Amino acid sequence: MARRAEVGVGTVVLDAQGVVEAAQGGSIVRRHLEQANGRGMRVIVSAITLAEVLRGRPTDVSIHRILAKIVQIPVTPERARRAGELLGAARLDGHTHAIDAVVAATTLEQERPVVLLTSDPEDMKRLTEQPEVDQRDRIAIFQV
Repeated sequence: MARRAEVGVGTVVLDAQGVVEAAQGGSIVRRHLEQANGRGMRVIVSAITLAEVLRGRPTDVSIHRILAKIVQIPVTPERARRAGELLGAARLDGHTHAIDAVVAATTLEQERPVVLLTSDPEDMKRLTEQPEVDQRDRIAIFQV
């Protein structure tokens, strides 16, 4: 059974597809965002995700509406190094999975409980694996 978050505790992380689904009103993302809002949880996105979802076109308007409501976490040298370490530990290729690894590094730093909404749950499970952490405090990953 999932542990219920206390009000004001925890984080919801959106990957690129999570942002797109939020902008399009996807039901899975909408449900998680409503719950996060009701519990006072932070909703975040890694700044690297902006490169995946923005194209400099009028169609970006709905994406900008979502981004205006959530915290954008910068990519720092420390986060980038951590992402490289996660790629190595998961034995994933950096050319293919670098953005996912930065999102994973950002996710792992967040206040628990953490919910990650992603289009790639298998790779994100590998990148955020924490066998030393109690099952209740691990990242909860949902496909969108």
